[in-house]
Amino acid sequence: MSEPHLSEAELQAFVDGRLDAPRRAAVEAWLAGHPEDAERVADYRRIAQALRAAFDPVLDEPVPQRLTRTPGAGRAWPRYAAVAGWIALGAALGAVTTWQWRDTPRPSAAAVDMGSTMARRAALAHATYSPEVRHPVEVGADQEAHLVAWLSKRLGTPVQPPKLDAIGYSLMGGRLLPGDNGPVAHFMYQCTKGTRVTLYLRAGANESRETAFRYAEERNVRVFYWIDRKFGYAISSADISRDDLYKVANTVYQQFNP
Repeated sequence: MSEPHLSEAELQAFVDGRLDAPRRAAVEAWLAGHPEDAERVADYRRIAQALRAAFDPVLDEPVPQRLTRTPGAGRAWPRYAAVAGWIALGAALGAVTTWQWRDTPRPSAAAVDMGSTMARRAALAHATYSPEVRHPVEVGADQEAHLVAWLSKRLGTPVQPPKLDAIGYSLMGGRLLPGDNGPVAHFMYQCTKGTRVTLYLRAGANESRETAFRYAEERNVRVFYWIDRKFGYAISSADISRDDLYKVANTVYQQFNP
């Protein structure tokens, strides 16, 4: 009888430290004999570290003095401080002030929420993996057939990396990432000058025709993203200009919408 494969939820619970001791030991034993899952756990931890580096400082920000002047604040202060801290963190997670929205047709509230979350995750993934020299991808382009079959199976729908050779970018490979509602495909490309772009592709979106490009920046990472039918797409780069990134995004869009 074959061994049961660990679920995505259990791997993420292991990374978050939410498993009890017996189950944690069982997962550790599994990872010792399954290097692909062990590498995925390492990826999840790198992303978690990037998230903490981006948002933990918010919890250290001083609480406005007006909140400390409320009558009875001496008795209720610990509770108010905790609430204020979580509100501040929620605001940071919901809308980082460095993100820049462009004037495009207004999508639905659900599309905006999903799109902005996707764009932030895409920027973090690009910042985490694009500087890597030895392990920028999990499966290289020399195994493209395996990569496509693997990611299609994990996402539950056929996925295919677009061809960007005509604009000077060659596929390096890809990897599986955790998304907000399931696995995500992440493809990386590089041109002869060494600049890199990544495509963050998520499935399982609500049916939508909000295909207008939207633009965001997180620190030095630029992102063009859009939602089309049940897929979300985000093209990211820290190496090229916004105009050049737009050309890449438009090429990707045309291939998925011939």
